[in-house]
Amino acid sequence: MRVLMGVLGAALVLSGFSSVVSNLVVPRPSRSRFTRFVHDAVRRPFQLAADTRSTPEGKDRTLAPMAPLTLVAVLIGWLLQFLLGYGLLEAALSGLPLRKALVEAGSSLLTLGFASSNRESLNAIDFCAAATGPVTIGLQVGYLPALYGAYQSREIEVTLLEARAGVPPWGPEILARYAQAELLDGLDELFRNWERWSAAVSESHTTYPILIQFRSPKANRNWLVALVAVMDAAALRLAFNPSQPQYAVRMALRAGFVCLRDLADIRGISYNHDPHPDDALLLTYEDFLQGVARMSLQGYRMERTPEQAWPHFRGWRVNYEAIAHRLARDIDAVPAPWSGARRTGTPVRTPVTPADRRPPADN
Repeated sequence: MRVLMGVLGAALVLSGFSSVVSNLVVPRPSRSRFTRFVHDAVRRPFQLAADTRSTPEGKDRTLAPMAPLTLVAVLIGWLLQFLLGYGLLEAALSGLPLRKALVEAGSSLLTLGFASSNRESLNAIDFCAAATGPVTIGLQVGYLPALYGAYQSREIEVTLLEARAGVPPWGPEILARYAQAELLDGLDELFRNWERWSAAVSESHTTYPILIQFRSPKANRNWLVALVAVMDAAALRLAFNPSQPQYAVRMALRAGFVCLRDLADIRGISYNHDPHPDDALLLTYEDFLQGVARMSLQGYRMERTPEQAWPHFRGWRVNYEAIAHRLARDIDAVPAPWSGARRTGTPVRTPVTPADRRPPADN
């Protein structure tokens, strides 16, 4: 029995170290089953509570604490795993009752030192436990600045998009506002910025997958909806204006769906790696026409008719639509146009184009 306890204790300690190192030290996506289990255990009650809310604001308030609390739960889970592992090792080596062994292990793990049994056979384990607790807590605390730095970097570009696309953001609204303000020459800068943004999010959100669940400061903003809006704007630009410069537009689209595929891989979401341009979309042609009407109303000039542009737009959107809809549903993003269904039947919110207040002579 003592041998079994010792083997189990050693396995728990080694598994805990592996999880801590893979999550907090190695700059690559973690495959830790323990952290995935904790994430799911924290997410489920929050998601069930959010499903009872009828408005995006209510859902957002309910889900906002989930990701930060998950970080706390993971830290507590690691400490409990180390406590049980070291407790089993001490019980196996010393013959102490399990309860007393757990108390001594906890005393050492938290560097309290009040429950030392003064047994030489346990000194090495006590020293290891005393180092494990502060190291684990220190690594988690040191991990937070990198995490929140990536979050802040993500949200800056999402906030800037509000002036360009309204809230929630929508691809046709981006082109409509640029056309209304006669700033279409600045679209390339927007797409270049979002190409870099997509690369940064791909790196940070696969290294720190919990960032996927971090919500924007306002309920009507969402990083995923913003990315889909920019990608839709790029696809519309390519579909309707083939004579315009395409480099920045194509690179933004490419970076966007590569980012989405990286996130799908880290979350275990299956997708078609090589979709055909003629594959069906969830977005209907009627919805497409509503977006085109928004653009036309603000004076956006089109070189192709909607009928001619639709196959080109569909050929681009088929690369990212399914993943974007699945992720938007999973994180309960604000229900924006062209972003798919949510877990509950929340009405779609469409941004309002600001009125043009320039004098008639300047219009």
